[in-house]
Amino acid sequence: MGEDLHRLQTHDLELGATEAIQKHYSRHVVATKPVSQRKLDFEHRRPRWLRECMAEATGVFYYVFPGIAAIASFTLNAESPIGVTAFGSLFQIGWAFAIGIAFAIITCAPTSGGHFNPAITICFAVWQGFPWKKVPHYIFSQVFGAFIAGLLMVGMYWPEIQLFKEESLAAGKGLVYNGGPASLLCTFPNPNQTNLGYLFLTEWFVDSFIGIVIWANLDPANPFVSPVSAPFAIGLAYAAMVWGFADIAISTNLARDLGTRIVAAIFFGGESFTYLNYSWIAILVNVPATLFATGYYEFLMRDSLSSIGKGHAVHEDGEEGLRRHITNTGHIETGAANALRKNQSNSDEYNLGKRE
Repeated sequence: MGEDLHRLQTHDLELGATEAIQKHYSRHVVATKPVSQRKLDFEHRRPRWLRECMAEATGVFYYVFPGIAAIASFTLNAESPIGVTAFGSLFQIGWAFAIGIAFAIITCAPTSGGHFNPAITICFAVWQGFPWKKVPHYIFSQVFGAFIAGLLMVGMYWPEIQLFKEESLAAGKGLVYNGGPASLLCTFPNPNQTNLGYLFLTEWFVDSFIGIVIWANLDPANPFVSPVSAPFAIGLAYAAMVWGFADIAISTNLARDLGTRIVAAIFFGGESFTYLNYSWIAILVNVPATLFATGYYEFLMRDSLSSIGKGHAVHEDGEEGLRRHITNTGHIETGAANALRKNQSNSDEYNLGKRE
């Protein structure tokens, strides 16, 4: 009964990062004040889709905002008389994105599942049964969160950005190029990076690397990931790619790039979408690359029998289906054996009770 109440209405956990903490439990350090009926009525009437969309938008904001703020701090102070190292580095930018991702998962994943990336949302729909009808709402919310992060960063750095624009135009460089005003918001390749195939493959393998790490962290049967470590492990995977490949142009997230690229187009011109014909790589490659990565994990690395044995999943035909599989294959994992023994024990106790 308690479990049923926990899953009712707004209290159920959506499929996503929360799958990694199925066995996590909360503890009360101090007694909280009683929950009023008025509050319960309000939360009951509040649309579930609205909570999830706002959580996705907020999570992407938490991830994008510190990252692009670190980029702005680093880029805008490149000519500072006290030196650029006082304001940032590529190392700091990687950490800003990593900690932002961790905070996004910690803050918003309990509500929406913590996707924060259209590619991850699509992968959950393809591999894990996430409802397809929710996919458009999630993707729109994710792009919107990145858009708001871009707007806010531009507003907070507006005097410095205006000066940077004037200097860039005076030098004849324009506004859209790697290291220019528009690159504070989204990715642009270096002027000598005209081979789109090279940029495509770079983006593909970087996104695949991150995708496999995310999928492994969200596998509830993974014994090396705890609820505490998963957000930071996922963030560090992103940071590692920033440290390794940011100098040759990577995007890693459709929502992060598209949302901020729209802001760049508003303030710095439509060339933000046409520069060296690169934007389609930054925006679109993430989806098929992440599908490839998660498919690689699902087909070659996923151990579903172990998940069933540890109580994180069930056979589609229930206990009878699991028994039939083990009988047919002649293979049984320790966890699955324990699960069967436990079920058999419960069944024997029940039958004994009936006989008595």
